[in-house]
Amino acid sequence: MEKQEWGFKENHEVHATAALTMRNILEALIANMDENGTGKSMIHLGHGDPSIYPCFRTSTIVEDALVEATRSAKFNCYAPGAGIAPARRDLPYKLTSNDVFLTVGADHAIEVLLTVLARPGANILFPRPNYPTYEAEARFSPLKVRHYDLLPEKGWEVDLDGVKALADDQTVAIVLINPGNPCGNIAETARKLGILVIADEVYAHQVFGENPFIPMGVFGDIAPVVTVGTLSKRWIVPGWRLGWIAITDPIGILQQTGVFFFLPHIIENTPHSFFLNINKLLKEAADMLYKRLKEIPLVSCPYKPEGSMGCFWFEELGSSEFCCRSKSASRCNWEDESVLLETCKTLLGNYM
Repeated sequence: MEKQEWGFKENHEVHATAALTMRNILEALIANMDENGTGKSMIHLGHGDPSIYPCFRTSTIVEDALVEATRSAKFNCYAPGAGIAPARRDLPYKLTSNDVFLTVGADHAIEVLLTVLARPGANILFPRPNYPTYEAEARFSPLKVRHYDLLPEKGWEVDLDGVKALADDQTVAIVLINPGNPCGNIAETARKLGILVIADEVYAHQVFGENPFIPMGVFGDIAPVVTVGTLSKRWIVPGWRLGWIAITDPIGILQQTGVFFFLPHIIENTPHSFFLNINKLLKEAADMLYKRLKEIPLVSCPYKPEGSMGCFWFEELGSSEFCCRSKSASRCNWEDESVLLETCKTLLGNYM
């Protein structure tokens, strides 16, 4: 029988992109774990989804708002592309609804921004370390990625001199992860370079150290700021996939250049005590993790976590001396009962 030639083929770029995301790596590892073999249950220290634990259940006000909107049968129709007006209007920003666009989670928001900013020859500045989603989405964008450093010895401050050295007349934007990096100096640097600031504030207000959360949008009168936000982390509902893009541009620089009705109820009526309790639980977990890391030989944690749901630490002798290392998750030595993932996906060697 003559072999038929088909016009469609596998897109290898998709597989390469998937390899950049931590979620795919974790799923591969978990799929090959055998808890019965060790007789011990698995503890996820890098799960990233606290909603599976009872102590991190979202507020009943949040759940009731979704149920009420669903049962009303008023919102089963097509919604405007940018989202229903009340939802856009009542997000926690002093902005008009025209400045807010609803997205299907933060991943979609990142995809939209990279698509909008893309043009031939343009480049964008990503932090190092960075969330893997940005690296994955950039693989499908014509934007060229340049990485500036965050300085662990200075509490993960932005290396502003490095930013200035990287940027040129083809640079369109700089991505910041906040809590962590907001300051007027960054906005002033962006103004001088003539670039947009993209502030990833998925973990907005989830701080429990001495430094308060400062939204990057407060510096929007210095340089235009586009903020990425979601319900996922602060309201503990990542499966709902609700995000947004908020534009803070009071002097209209961006104008010169060129489905979710339950959201208002959630934003307005979730009690402050709910957020306080979530931050308290996160602080307790972070303090415990930091303390235990200090007790482990060959491990250093230069900066105690003060926000979000993660902690960077590094092993001092190199991965080959410390943990399982393999190109294939299925070949890892599970008898060690612990598997550490380097943050090679966040471009910071020896960090976990």
